[in-house]
Amino acid sequence: MVDHPQPLGGNEMPRFAGPGTFMRLPGTTRPENLDVAIVGIPFDLGTSLRPGARFGPRGIRSESVLIRPYNMATRAAPFDSLRIDDVGDIATNPYDKNDSIARIEQHYRELLSHGVTPIGLGGDHTVVLPVLRAIAEVHGPVGLVHIDAHTDINDTMFGEAIAHGTPFRRAVDEGLLDGPRVAQIGVRATGYAADDFDWSRRQGFRVVQAEECWHRSLTPLMVEIREQLGAGPVYISMDIDGLDPAYAPGTGTPEIGGLTTPQALEIIRGCAGLDIVGCDLVEVAPAYDTTGTTALTAANLVYEMLCVLPGVHRRDKSVLTDDT
Repeated sequence: MVDHPQPLGGNEMPRFAGPGTFMRLPGTTRPENLDVAIVGIPFDLGTSLRPGARFGPRGIRSESVLIRPYNMATRAAPFDSLRIDDVGDIATNPYDKNDSIARIEQHYRELLSHGVTPIGLGGDHTVVLPVLRAIAEVHGPVGLVHIDAHTDINDTMFGEAIAHGTPFRRAVDEGLLDGPRVAQIGVRATGYAADDFDWSRRQGFRVVQAEECWHRSLTPLMVEIREQLGAGPVYISMDIDGLDPAYAPGTGTPEIGGLTTPQALEIIRGCAGLDIVGCDLVEVAPAYDTTGTTALTAANLVYEMLCVLPGVHRRDKSVLTDDT
């Protein structure tokens, strides 16, 4: 039996030192000995405006040093419950988009062959297409919780069928998604045609525009989303630009009027109880993130994803006394 890998604590090694893995995990555990694999996907050849998301995995890992292993709000204890480690980065090809996509898909196939739940650190949103291809081979068409400023359902971008604005159109074309079990949350801003949102609705997706989220808690929304997605396999894909640029400026295509950080927490925490088979957090571009705020927020949201995975136990509140 392999021990549960644990993050390196700040009292063992100063937080400005130690390994460069997510939360300073050991980074030495083989996938066959893991329940959850955190994997970097340093790729941004699908971006349409500001590049730099290839540095997202490194930025997220760097800011993750502040995160501690126990969730004080939800009492989740992911590292005591599951064997979790950072398995490093996929060797994407910086000169060839299509080769990179093939490499990502093959790498995920290998991880999934060991029965792990993959948590991807992007990278631009193009990467979700090869990931979903590999996921669907194991789980069939999946439900989806997609947090984003954009629906990413363009048919083409500048004549290209695969880019960061097309992955969910291709995923539908390829039968990777279970349409009535898809929710897109936080979409907003301007478009080229009404179809930018309405095509999603015609596939059976629930589209929650950002304006529906303003000035309210999203906890009631997530009750409805859990009912919609039901008992089947679910993938969570979060583009950091789903948040308002006041909270996450370090991204390639920022849009005003977005979600708040507490709302992002409500969405992810509201996924607890779903049969989550994988997650990603994408589009962090550290070059536009001079204070590290975006990467710090992203790192915490990845941690929250770990906390809602099936099999994660929550510490028993009954042990509390009046003196605690």
